[in-house]
Amino acid sequence: MKRILTGIGAAAGMAALTACGAAGAATQTSSGAAGTAGGAGAAAPAAAASTATPRCTTADLAVSLGKPAGKTGAPGQFDVPLTYRNTSDHTCGLYGVPGVDLVGPDDATFGPVYHLPRENNGVKYNEVPAGTTASATITVLTPSEGGASWTPTSLKTIPPGQTQALTADWPADLPVLRQDAATHPGTYVNGILADPA
Repeated sequence: MKRILTGIGAAAGMAALTACGAAGAATQTSSGAAGTAGGAGAAAPAAAASTATPRCTTADLAVSLGKPAGKTGAPGQFDVPLTYRNTSDHTCGLYGVPGVDLVGPDDATFGPVYHLPRENNGVKYNEVPAGTTASATITVLTPSEGGASWTPTSLKTIPPGQTQALTADWPADLPVLRQDAATHPGTYVNGILADPA
């Protein structure tokens, strides 16, 4: 009788293990398939975009800064348009968040360069035909009245996917509050948007 019960217990154990193995395999296959599909789905647009039109190189572009405009409901903050013009004779892709450094007087605490954090909130993909533009916005927090003032003299920007910088003059009447060590500073660069046709 003991032998029969042991045999039944072993058989039940084997059945449970087989069921668990099958469920595990089903789970792995399902998640593996989903992962593959998700990966392919995520990779396809990027691959299509990169093969269809190459990114704009620094040599393809000229940069300029627009007039600062006060942000509604955000006292002391301004938006400054950072516009890239395609000066080449071909269409190129310009999307992502550019690198931006503000260069000015040597600050006693932070030095002469303010590396701006990036906010990835632009378009996922954008083509810029020859002679047209695309823009990112630099959001700037100015010092409070009577606070320490630091005014950049120039801006250096590296277009997304590039290593060479373009330079533009910074507005002489727009000081910037240095918050180099802040987690969420009030000055940052936003992602590139397609300019209206």
